Amino acid sequence: MADTTTDRPADNRVALPTGEPSRGRIAVLTADQVEDVEFFYPYYRFTEAGYDVDVITPGGGALTGYRGMGIQETVALVDVDPADYDMLYVPGGLAPTELRTLPAALDFVRAFAAADKPVGLVCHGPQMLVSAGLANGRRMTSWYEVRPEVEDAGGIWINEPVVQDGPFITARKPGDLPAELHTIMQRLEERRARQTEDEREPAR
Repeated sequence: MADTTTDRPADNRVALPTGEPSRGRIAVLTADQVEDVEFFYPYYRFTEAGYDVDVITPGGGALTGYRGMGIQETVALVDVDPADYDMLYVPGGLAPTELRTLPAALDFVRAFAAADKPVGLVCHGPQMLVSAGLANGRRMTSWYEVRPEVEDAGGIWINEPVVQDGPFITARKPGDLPAELHTIMQRLEERRARQTEDEREPAR
């Protein structure tokens, strides 16, 4: 009789790379109680597109979503450097409620904004921009209940599926994710094209 225990995956939700050369590296910053679909949809989509994805949580270890799904291993926030990534993505749910209380998490978001690297956020994710002091004067969207926070922080809240302003790409809810990820993929390709062009220019 076959021993099926040796064929059992350690974690059947961990995204496996496509085997193609990496197109870059993306950080997904989240915590327990993340809205499951807002985590897994972009996590798999980034991997499918050929990016290496690090799931970053406050303490590393297992991640459990609001509806019970999750993965068993993540990277601790203390062990990562924003300079190593091409983009940051922040899903919603209740995870931003925890993250926004952590100075290291807010500094992580600020570093991407300062470097003008893309930052995608959905649902309650834009609460991170509010707490990081990055909402003032910015056009963005979010889950409707976050609107007062955005406006109190000087942000311009817009009821559209995807809103872009500077490095920030925001969406309202899970149903907006296809449009948001389409926009993000376009932004990443534009960034890669600029980097390739810069590398081709002769040094002066």
